[in-house]
Amino acid sequence: MVSATAGTASLADMSYDVVLLVEQALSSADAVQVRSLHEGLDEPVAYHVILPMEDAAARIEASLGTLNGGEILGTPSLLVNEVDLDAVRKDCLDRATAELSDTLGALRTAGATAEGQVVDASPIEALKAKVAEVDGREAIILTRPHVVAEFFHVDWSSQARRKIGVPVLHLLEHETFDEQAGEGEGITGL
Repeated sequence: MVSATAGTASLADMSYDVVLLVEQALSSADAVQVRSLHEGLDEPVAYHVILPMEDAAARIEASLGTLNGGEILGTPSLLVNEVDLDAVRKDCLDRATAELSDTLGALRTAGATAEGQVVDASPIEALKAKVAEVDGREAIILTRPHVVAEFFHVDWSSQARRKIGVPVLHLLEHETFDEQAGEGEGITGL
């Protein structure tokens, strides 16, 4: 787990804590939209960002899946053994840490106080633990559209609604509120 803090006030002193589970680095527009959700509050808002690290083994498996199946069907273990799993894991951690830094920077530029961590455990379990740890008032999940997962209610938002006791807002990254409201996508409820 990697942590980073942005802002000068201690986040423990904040009275309205929002936990953000993000799939990738937030753009400046994403950060402004998230921040705009809490502009009218009288209390200071603290954002706690959770960014899951890509699973190195899954990354290797996905890349092997792009190869012609007939070429590797007889010898998949030979290819996997040649891959340096530790190097791939380090690369995944480096990327996630950079994305977390970019996200915290975007939130800070939008006027937010934020801290964050890269997690390599279940994103939903990390979200649940962080909400409990900071006595979070709400959770916001920002993802790319995942139509199939959302249809079967196995997406992060659906899982979080079943596991944590605070309102969950699902936003699509890199889309404005207006774009998300157009086709029934994006905001899936509080």
